[in-house]
Amino acid sequence: MNAPARLDSTPRLEDFPYRLSDNVRFADLDPNQHVNNAVYATYFETGRVTLMKDRSYGLMPVGLAWIMVRLDIHFRAELRWPGQIEMGLGVSKFGRTSVTFDQVVFSEGKCVASAQSVTVLIDETTRKPTPLTPEILGNFQRWLRQGVDGT
Repeated sequence: MNAPARLDSTPRLEDFPYRLSDNVRFADLDPNQHVNNAVYATYFETGRVTLMKDRSYGLMPVGLAWIMVRLDIHFRAELRWPGQIEMGLGVSKFGRTSVTFDQVVFSEGKCVASAQSVTVLIDETTRKPTPLTPEILGNFQRWLRQGVDGT
């Protein structure tokens, strides 16, 4: 069983095996001139979708799809424009039909937001959850977050 993440523990980008960069866009800002809280969900989505939809990783079997069922975000610091962000993602847990990801957004070496998201594998035709196969579980192994065994 995984220990629950402590909200006061500061994530380290190097603990997340999947990483990508993006730009803070002017359109991401709210009237307070910092990135709007809703935009973080888009940043986290970009990380997950970029990983999952890359067919070379074998995470999207034909006839199956992933749907997100939960997203918990911890806002840690303001993020402003202009700037660049580094996003990190790592698997923290496997369920029978689900995968739980830990995700982070860093700016200038500082974690500005972290999240935990849960996705469920479904059959595209029936739209019902379907169990993770040994092949899918094997393909996810390289994306386990540092210090996590995935069980």
